[in-house]
Parts: sequence; C-alpha cells; structure tokens
Amino acid sequence: MAVSESTAQRYALRDPDVRLMLEVRDDNAAAFEELMLRYQGRLVTILTHLVGNRDQAEDLAQEVFLRVYRARKRYVPGAKFSTWLFTIANNVASNARRSRARRPEINLEARASGPLGAHPLAAMVQASSGQMPARRLDKAEIHEVVHLALETLNERQRMAVLLSKFEDLGYHDIAETMGLTPQAVKSLLSRARAKLREILEPYFDEGQRPVAPEANPE
Repeated sequence: MAVSESTAQRYALRDPDVRLMLEVRDDNAAAFEELMLRYQGRLVTILTHLVGNRDQAEDLAQEVFLRVYRARKRYVPGAKFSTWLFTIANNVASNARRSRARRPEINLEARASGPLGAHPLAAMVQASSGQMPARRLDKAEIHEVVHLALETLNERQRMAVLLSKFEDLGYHDIAETMGLTPQAVKSLLSRARAKLREILEPYFDEGQRPVAPEANPE
C-alpha cells in the first residue's frame, strides 16, 4: 500500500530514527552506523529468543541490517522505524526457522545466559497473577527458566510477547510488524500470558522447572 506524503512527513517529524533512516537513504554512512549502534543489541536479544541460539541471532541481525541498507533507496516512512525494522527481523527469523526445520540434523542449543535483562517476562507473570516468588531466586536460573517458558509458546505468540515486553510496542505497532489486526494481537498476547503464567507459577511457588518442548507448533 502506498504511503501518503503527509504520513511520511508525520513519522519523519515524530521519530528521530526515521530521520536517521532518511539520511541513510541519502547515503549517509554515519547515520547508518548510528542506527546499528541503537538497535544491534535489541535485535540480537529478540532474535536469540526467536531462533534459540545467540550465535545465529548475531548472524541474523547482520542480515537484517544488510536488508535495511539494500532497501534504503526505496525507504518511505509509513510507520515507526522500529516497527519497520522488527518487521524485517520477524521475516528473517521465520525464514531461519523454516530452514532449520528442513535440516533437522542441525542442532542449535539455546544459551541459558542469553540477554534477558532483568527477567521482564517473569515480572509480567508475577504481576498478572498477583503473586510474588515465595523463594529467593537465582538470576541466572530465572533466565534459563524464562527462556524455557518462552519456548513453550508458538512463534507468533513469542514474537508478540518479545515486542510487547522488550520493545514496549503497543497493539497497533505489533500488528503492523506481524501483519495482524490489533484485536488479533490482543488475543495473541492474552493467550501467551496465560500460557506463561501456567508454566512459570509452579516454578516461582514450588521450584518446579518447566520442561523444554520437543517441538514448537507454528
């Protein structure tokens, strides 16, 4: 769908990253480097959770930036820059997962030490359940357990949760990123939260660790 001039101007005025990308479109190498500095870590974090392997996530992040650079001359701001970028990341991750499914002999183990920050998903589950952990929990252990809980979600649920909790995107931006309606995103997040609560509450209360799924339904 074509983006109107007024829409493009609105995003250019409101979003400093859109303005940087417009400079990239004009072949400003410093602007592209600045965008990479701003988003590299965030991309790797989300891609690690989507593909289950940090090394592969770092490679995929480079592919995302390569696609951004190649598309620079066609760039017209029709959304927040982060929404556009994570749409590309979602497509790259989906392609990687499909490629891995066709080659099951390749084993990509998830790293428990991946960048989960201060376990925001665990905090989300606690808040939604009205409960706080009854036990004193080790941060590294929580990272691993939350990663296992994320693995119980299907791909779309996981992406929606990551964009919501790590990128603080609203329903509309997540919907644009994933090609869904805002109502569908709301429903997706509701089911994901319920699943995470079901998986994580036994761990917080009794120390019962979730079991890594053998396969994740798409």
